This record gives sequence, structure tokens and C-alpha cells, in this order.
Amino acid sequence: MSPAVTLSLVSCGVFFLAALFLGVWKHLAMVKSPAHRAPVYVDIAHRAALLYAFAALVVAQFAEHSPFSDTVNLLAAGGPLLFFASTIWRYTELGWRNETENQYDPPTALIRHGLWILIVVEVGGFGTLFAGFLLRRFNGW
Repeated sequence: MSPAVTLSLVSCGVFFLAALFLGVWKHLAMVKSPAHRAPVYVDIAHRAALLYAFAALVVAQFAEHSPFSDTVNLLAAGGPLLFFASTIWRYTELGWRNETENQYDPPTALIRHGLWILIVVEVGGFGTLFAGFLLRRFNGW
């Protein structure tokens, strides 16, 4: 198994386990709340962790079928997975503090630049793996 596939599968397991624990936290918060609602970002962190767990499986599949070197595939898979993990972490942190305001309000220069970096890393990383899959499938590379 290649390093990119291994990293993706380990990330999937970590994200899914985090989602399960976040789900417990969410459920306990809903039981305790008079409105039967969890803190906003606890709910968001739970959903994001679930979605990113399955996104990590998608990354693993495309990394497995990419003809590029282990280094290229690892970088292409690792970038999006790092951003997925940091997003789950950030939402969990905001949930812990019981923040209710949008984390992007007000938009700072760091947020604006960070979003461009996120776009380049996530789209570029997965785009590389997808291009590799297409090259292997349709060009026999």
C-alpha cells in the first residue's frame, strides 16, 4: 500500500472516530439543553468530521489509481487531508468555546489569504490525483 493511500485511510479512521466522539458530545449537549440543541459549532464539527471521513476514502481511491510517484501522490493527498483535519479541529475548538458567531465575521486579511491557500491546496491536490487517474485510465499510463 502506498504512503498516500495509507495516510488517507488513517485519516479516514481518525476523522470517523472524531465524528463518533463529536456525536456523543452533540447528543449529550442536546439532552442537557432546554431547546434540545447542541452548540452551533459542535453540530458543524460533527457533520464536517463525518463528511471528511468519507472524503478521505475518495482521496485514498484516487491515490491508489494514480500513476504518479509516491512523493507526488503523498503531497497531493496530504494537502487536502491536512486542511480537512484543521477544519475539524477549528470547528471543535469553536464548539468548545460555545461560539455562535460566524468564524469569518469580520473577514480579515489572514482569512482572505487562507481561503486562497485552501483552494489551491485542496483543489490542486485532488485535481492532481484525479488527473493521474484519468491518465492511467484513458492513456494507459
